[in-house]
Amino acid sequence: MDEKIKINENQNVYKEGNIDNTSMLPGDLKRSPDDCLPCLVFIDDGFLAKLSKYFGGGKYLRFDRIDFSKNLAKNQRLDCKKIFYYLAPPFQSNKPTYEEKARKDRHDKFVKSLTEKGVIVREGRCQRIMINECFRYSQKAVDTLMIIDLMSILTDYPEIKKIIMIASDSDFVPAVEKLKQKGIEVILYTYYVRKRDTGLSRSNYLLKAVSRYAKITKQDFLNAPLT
Repeated sequence: MDEKIKINENQNVYKEGNIDNTSMLPGDLKRSPDDCLPCLVFIDDGFLAKLSKYFGGGKYLRFDRIDFSKNLAKNQRLDCKKIFYYLAPPFQSNKPTYEEKARKDRHDKFVKSLTEKGVIVREGRCQRIMINECFRYSQKAVDTLMIIDLMSILTDYPEIKKIIMIASDSDFVPAVEKLKQKGIEVILYTYYVRKRDTGLSRSNYLLKAVSRYAKITKQDFLNAPLT
């Protein structure tokens, strides 16, 4: 069972009773001088999109990714200095169909809107495979790109001592553990449910590895409306 520790009126930080991670703390409750330490935010678009669709009841919620990230940082009393966004472009056939071209155009406009506002966007690739006579699509190399950037924090951003990850994949655990060894606090924003077929399962391995974590809520999306 999750033990909730309220750090402000809108945010719960969770401490797992059955996960041996004694460094999961509720944050600085006394508002010490490091309230507004700079941080970096790393976003797995595949996970965030899946969660947006889940909270939207099957329809993707429309929200501002930058305000969303900054709000989560504020909840941790941190100042978001840079956002890293990881995604894959939509699949394109050798001879793209009209629909494929349209999806790619929308994707390119979305990426441009982020980069123009200073977001660092990393793109992997989309793989299409046939399973039981149905096409299945999956992102490839996206996690690797995030891990490369995580490992570059120490040299590229030596002033950073805290980061926020919006993700759910246990593949990030080795990078998280290395960062913690180097004195960087890793705060995870994630979400999980026990229902099947949601794609939102819990990774105890990742929860155990991070410094602390919080569950994203639907209100977090609603607090960052597109203008």
